[in-house]
Amino acid sequence: MKKIAAALIVLIVAAALAGLYLYKHREGGDVRGSSTEFNTTESIPIPGPPAPKQQIIWPEFAYDMERSHVGPNVGLRPPFKRIWTAGGASLLEFPPAIAYGRLYVADGGGRVLAISTKTGARAWAYNAHRCQAASPAVGDYQHGTVYEVFLNKIPCKGKKPGDGEIVALEVGNGRVRWRTHIGASETSPVIVGNRLYVGDWQGKVYAIDARTGHIEWTARTGGAVKSGVAVSGNRLYVGSYDGHVYAFNARNGRRLWRASGDSRLFGHGRFYSTPSAAYGRVYIGSTDGKVYSFGATSGKRRWSHSTGGYVYGSPAIWNQLVLIGSYSHTFYAFDAATGDIKWHFKAAGPISGSATVINGVVYFATLSKSAKRGRTYALNARNGKLLWTFPDGKYTPVVADKDHLYLVGYAKLYGFVPKG
Repeated sequence: MKKIAAALIVLIVAAALAGLYLYKHREGGDVRGSSTEFNTTESIPIPGPPAPKQQIIWPEFAYDMERSHVGPNVGLRPPFKRIWTAGGASLLEFPPAIAYGRLYVADGGGRVLAISTKTGARAWAYNAHRCQAASPAVGDYQHGTVYEVFLNKIPCKGKKPGDGEIVALEVGNGRVRWRTHIGASETSPVIVGNRLYVGDWQGKVYAIDARTGHIEWTARTGGAVKSGVAVSGNRLYVGSYDGHVYAFNARNGRRLWRASGDSRLFGHGRFYSTPSAAYGRVYIGSTDGKVYSFGATSGKRRWSHSTGGYVYGSPAIWNQLVLIGSYSHTFYAFDAATGDIKWHFKAAGPISGSATVINGVVYFATLSKSAKRGRTYALNARNGKLLWTFPDGKYTPVVADKDHLYLVGYAKLYGFVPKG
C-alpha cells in the first residue's frame, strides 16, 4: 500500500509539473509595439476647468465616454486637508459622479446617495433593495437625471444573471423617472447624447434611450460583461469574461471585430477592466496579468505587457502614458505606443481599482489584508514620485471639481481642499 501511495504522489507531482510547464509554455511573451495604428491627433484633450455655471462636473465613471480617467484641469495638488467625512455604513466600491452641487454615489447596500459637495450632508437616498457595484452617470435630461444599474435582489444569494435593472432618478429628490429590466449588471453607464450604453452578466450590451428607458438595440458577447463600455466616435468597445475584447457599431450594435488575450492552458484570461480608447488604440487589463493595446480600427494586438498579477482596474490615459495598477502591488506607467515601461512604483498592497489623473497627479488605492481600509497614493504622473498618501481607500479613489478633491475610502467619502 505504501508503494502504491508513493507512486500516486509521484504521479500527482508529475502531473502538476506538466500542467505548470504547459501553462507557461502556452503563456505568450510580451509583445512590443510600434507606431502602427497609433495616432497622437486622436488623443483625448485634458478637460478645461468647470465653467462658472456648469452644472455637470464629472458625469460618469472615468469622466468621459472614452474612459480616459483624466479629470478636469483644476488647481488641486497634494498635500490636502480634510474638511468633511460622509458615509461609513456600507462598502463604496466605485467613485461618484459630480453634478448640481452634489456627489451621486452608490453603496454596496444597494442605495444611491446624493451628498452635498460643500458639507458632506446627505440630500436624499434611493434604495433599490438590490446588490450594486457600479458608478452612476448623470445627464441633463429633464434638468438632471441620475442613471444607475443594479444586480439581483438582496440578499443576492446565488447567481441570477437575468435579474437586474437600470433605473433613472431625478437629481433633485431621487424619484424614479423610469426603470428597465436587464440582466444583472455592474457596468457603470456611459452617456452619449440621448443614449446610455451598459452591459450585463448575460453577455449583452445595450443601447438605451436615456429619456424613456426603451432598449434601442442589443449586441452579444460570448461571456458575462462585468466592465463598463468605452465609446469613441462611432465605435463602442467592451471586454468580456469569454477572454475577448469586442468592438461594435455604436449606432446599431453591429459587431466590427473581436480580439483576444493570450491563450492559456484552460482558456483565456478574463476582462473585468473597462477599456480606454485613445490614440487610435484600445487599452485594457486582464486577469491573465497583462495589459493589452489593440488597434481601435482593426482589433489587431499592438502590444502587451505582463505585470505579475491580476489586472482588474482600468487604465488612465495621459500624456501618451498608460497608467494602471496590478495585484502584484506594482503601479505602472507604460508608453502608449510601444508598451515600454516608463516608470513603476511599488505599493504596500494589491491594486484592484482604477487610477485617476488630476492636474498631473495620478491617484490609486490598494487593498489591505490586515484591515478593511487600504491606502490611497498620489504620484507625479510624469515620473512616479510619491507626493502624498492617505490611510483609507480600496478601489477607484478620487474625483474632483474646481474646489475640492473627493476621496473614496472603504466605506467613507471624504472632502479635501489643498493645504495652505
